[in-house]
Formats: sequence, C-alpha cells, structure tokens
Amino acid sequence: MEGNGQTYLIPANTKKSKLILGFFTPIDLGIFGVGVLITVTMLFLFQGMSFQTALIVLMPALISGFLVIPVPNYHNVLQLLTNIITFLMNRKRYYWKGWCIKDGEK
Repeated sequence: MEGNGQTYLIPANTKKSKLILGFFTPIDLGIFGVGVLITVTMLFLFQGMSFQTALIVLMPALISGFLVIPVPNYHNVLQLLTNIITFLMNRKRYYWKGWCIKDGEK
C-alpha cells in the first residue's frame, strides 16, 4: 500500500509493547504474586508434610501461574476465560438495526 510515495507498516504486536515483559499486565503479576506469597507462607507453616499436603500447599502458586500463562491469540488464560464467560452469559439473539431507509421492514 503506497500513497504518495509513503508506505505505512503497522506491526502485528502493537499491544504487546503495553505489557510487562511483553506478556503480563500489572493485574496478572499481582495475581501471580499473591498466589506465590500464599504458597510460601503455607510452606513455612506446614513443615514435614506428606505428598498430598504438599500438593495442596502448592495449589495457590500453580493455579495463579496457570491463569497468567500466555496462550496464542490471548495474552493469558485469565483473559481467555473472561472472554468465554462473557460470550456464554450475554444475549444470543441479535436484532437487526440497520442503516437503510426501511430499516429491514417490507
């Protein structure tokens, strides 16, 4: 696309520059930080634990890490889940409101 001898290129990852390290928003880092903080606190409280208890203690960090892990076409799983829930909870029937003179009526 050339107009008057100038070419304009828009990079595909323009929103990526607004993210921390190209992947995370401040809320994402907050969610992950709280999960890790809870896990570390629980590790200090429960010492000498069984395998099942260790899994339960590690769950906050694992869940928060899963929510902020990057996925294709969305910046993370939390955004993907938010979009899915929004789609499923919103209205499914769309009414025609056109721009033509008759507005869809005969």
